[in-house]
Amino acid sequence: MGVSIRGTLEGTQVTLVHGPSGAVLATVPPVDNGGDGSRFSPTDLCAASLGACAATIVALYAARAGIPLEGLSFEVVKEMTASPPRRIARLTVAFRAKTSCTDEELRKLAAASRSCPVRLSLGEDVEVVETWERA
Repeated sequence: MGVSIRGTLEGTQVTLVHGPSGAVLATVPPVDNGGDGSRFSPTDLCAASLGACAATIVALYAARAGIPLEGLSFEVVKEMTASPPRRIARLTVAFRAKTSCTDEELRKLAAASRSCPVRLSLGEDVEVVETWERA
C-alpha cells in the first residue's frame, strides 16, 4: 500500500500534507533559484531525507544487533550542479555516533546506514560522501 502526500502550490510555495498523519510542511525555492529561501527547498528535503533515513536505519539495526547507541546526529551538505540541468550533484554527510560500541560495531552501523531506501533511490548521478565519528 502506498502513502498519499498532497501538495498545493501558492505562488512559489508548495504546502505538503502527509496523508496518514496530517503533518504539514512547506517548501520554497532557494535564493539562487529565484525563491526567498525562507523554508526548505524540495532538494533540501531530499538531502535531509538521506540523513534522516540513514539515522533511522542505524537505530533499527543497532537495536536488533544489540549494539549500544545512545544517540546519532548528522549534518548534510547539499551541492547542486554548476551547469544545467539543475540537480543535486553531491551530498556530504557527517555522522556523529554517541556510542560505546567497538570499532567493528561502528563499521557495521555505517554499513547499515548505506542500505537506507533514500540512498538507494538516489541513483549513480548523485555522489554521496560520508564520514563517521564518535560523539
